[in-house]
Amino acid sequence: MCYYQDMNFIFGLGNPGQEYDQTRHNLGFMVIDKLAEKWQLHFSAQKKCQAEVAKNSSAMLVKPQTFMNASGEAVQAVLKYYGEAETTVKDGKAEYPNVFVIFDDLDLEVGHYKIQYGTGPKIHNGTGSIYAHLKTRQFWHVRIGADNRKGDRSMPATEYVLGRFSPAEKPSLETVFSEVIQELENRVK
Repeated sequence: MCYYQDMNFIFGLGNPGQEYDQTRHNLGFMVIDKLAEKWQLHFSAQKKCQAEVAKNSSAMLVKPQTFMNASGEAVQAVLKYYGEAETTVKDGKAEYPNVFVIFDDLDLEVGHYKIQYGTGPKIHNGTGSIYAHLKTRQFWHVRIGADNRKGDRSMPATEYVLGRFSPAEKPSLETVFSEVIQELENRVK
């Protein structure tokens, strides 16, 4: 185990593999890649943690490579290996005030986001896996809007999130990425 005192852990959720690149379900990967680019960090594979990791003196950026529905395996492995420096226990439950998890959210429209502690969407398999592995919801949820169906629910959500963004949606995404990155930088420095 390596111990990183005062480290912030920023996880971007998504699915590994070219076929999932730039899909709605990979919004977490997209934000974390933009953040790594801005901070001039490069990812390296950490097989023992089932993740790609990039770090500087104050933050570790992590892309789990377990696929979305098993994200909790990688999140737990990273936190265990790197020491869970800021883990606290309150009312018998673990809290992770230095853990940020970025993911797509169909409860929010494209162009919107929320950063909330301990509050996530109604249903999301990636965060559900993390809740099961950490046995808590007490971490920062960085929810990026992925829905642009305008009320049309004829396509199942599981299929919709694997679709790519339209060119018309990309300016809204870029704005959200910039705003989220600015908020994260303010919180982790």
